[in-house]
Amino acid sequence: MRVGVPKEIKTKEYRVGLVPGSVRELVHHGHEVLVETGAGSGIGFDDDAYHAVGGEIVATAAEVFARAEMIVKVKEPQPGEIAFLRPGQLLFTYLHLAADKAQTEGLLRAGVIGIAYETVTDARGGLPLLAPMSEVAGRMSVQVGAHCLEKEQGGAGILLGGVPGVAAAKVVILGGGVAGTNAARVAMGMEAYVTVIDKSLQRLYELDLQFGAQLHTLFSTVENIEREVVAADLVIGAVLVPGAAAPRLVTREMVARMRPGSVLVDIAIDQGGCFATSRPTTHAAPTYIESGVIHYCVTNMPGAVARTSTFALNNATLPFVLALADKGWCQAVRDDPHLRRGLNIVRGRITHQAVAAALGLPFTPPEELPAA
Repeated sequence: MRVGVPKEIKTKEYRVGLVPGSVRELVHHGHEVLVETGAGSGIGFDDDAYHAVGGEIVATAAEVFARAEMIVKVKEPQPGEIAFLRPGQLLFTYLHLAADKAQTEGLLRAGVIGIAYETVTDARGGLPLLAPMSEVAGRMSVQVGAHCLEKEQGGAGILLGGVPGVAAAKVVILGGGVAGTNAARVAMGMEAYVTVIDKSLQRLYELDLQFGAQLHTLFSTVENIEREVVAADLVIGAVLVPGAAAPRLVTREMVARMRPGSVLVDIAIDQGGCFATSRPTTHAAPTYIESGVIHYCVTNMPGAVARTSTFALNNATLPFVLALADKGWCQAVRDDPHLRRGLNIVRGRITHQAVAAALGLPFTPPEELPAA
């Protein structure tokens, strides 16, 4: 198969779909890999590094899209990239369609096969291609939140861990999954007062066993969320419903009651965000203030630590990339039910129920697709 790796063009996005080591694996399996010039420069890999492992360097994204059978990216295709897509082409990347009707409609018109990293599952019910970036975003959320709390950034002027005789900051984390757990780990390491709120008693029990009395846990109710959010210095939104739009757990009224200079970090913004006041931002302009509260809602948070993120992502995606290239997408998803759950769009049809429900569009179960 001919695999294409275009350079990412989303604002301040330096990650790349395949590192040279992954390209070498594909070439070893007998595949061709087209890499747009400069695609890996943001994480320290020049064109020579890709050429040395058998990749073909091409001058433009248009050529990559025109020649490749499968496109491997990191972020969802931007409008200019959607224009390059063609019917039957395989697109393997993060899509986050539930919060992006315009992109969904563009991909439907293009007639592509869209497999989304964020809905591929594993035998334990996890999301193995989302987990590495959730780990990064969770850890980053505390880092950026602590920075935003500084007075020069518009914050309340609070040190997350406090000092002897001065109370530590109150950090509330909505969601105890991969992102929330990593956020809690870093926040506790910085000696903040940390509370995790989740709707799963089993998950709260696991967090209690993992972290002990250092971490405070609460069952998710409107009352608990309201009380904790209003009193918090830093709130991290880390909720996830696979493939679907994130639930809005924090209302505008709650935000208005928070102390001026408090901070909201919305990791769930890729799926629409879990704060009613959230709107997407970029690394170029990551924050805004509403009701006196600083909002950090960058849609590609891990892009700020692009090298770490790219290697972590490639470790997870490479086995699936190889399966798709070796077998073709149709056979690969037949053989692997977890990869099949990654199917979001197939030749003009939405094939993920949560995406269809979120956008109010028709849903076609993958098993009802024509055999070809």
